[in-house]
Amino acid sequence: MWNERYAATFASYGTEPNDYLREVVARIPEGPVLCLAEGEGRNAVFVAQHGHPTTAVDLSDVGLANATRLAAERKVTITTVVADLAAYDLGVDTWAGIVSIWAHVPSALRARLHAACVRALRPGGAFVLEAYTPRQLTRPGKGGPSDAAMLMTPEALREELAGLRIERCTEVDRDVSEGMYHQGPSTTVQVLAFKP
Repeated sequence: MWNERYAATFASYGTEPNDYLREVVARIPEGPVLCLAEGEGRNAVFVAQHGHPTTAVDLSDVGLANATRLAAERKVTITTVVADLAAYDLGVDTWAGIVSIWAHVPSALRARLHAACVRALRPGGAFVLEAYTPRQLTRPGKGGPSDAAMLMTPEALREELAGLRIERCTEVDRDVSEGMYHQGPSTTVQVLAFKP
């Protein structure tokens, strides 16, 4: 599905970074950053523009080829890794930041992935997430999975991110404008957390 989507239209979700990431990027400490389910790279490129060595991981080789193209256009370099998050090794105490923007995966995998994120952050490292919540299914905006089990709540995220100091974990109603697939009034959860 993702290769077909990214092959059909460049920048399916736009070329500008996610609004919440733009708001908090300065809170990510110096060092390498991992961007999960990064698609066509708009967020990874933005993080790289802020001086971080940045790795984008995604299942779609077409999306990551587009990410490399966008990075070249913006005169930055990113590392891309084609991988399934179910099998990808995030490492231990490796990353100054991990960015998870719209990384909707099945709930059982999500719990394992978020535990891996906690282990993979360096002490002091930042975890940044924005995802759609189950309330998105009743909102007029377009975006997110139709399967409620893949959507996230603040309560579940607080459990899944045990071990991090949560500074923000809040459900918000906001307008989203990101390419053709994320548009309009939406309900999301935004997280900013740090590894002690």
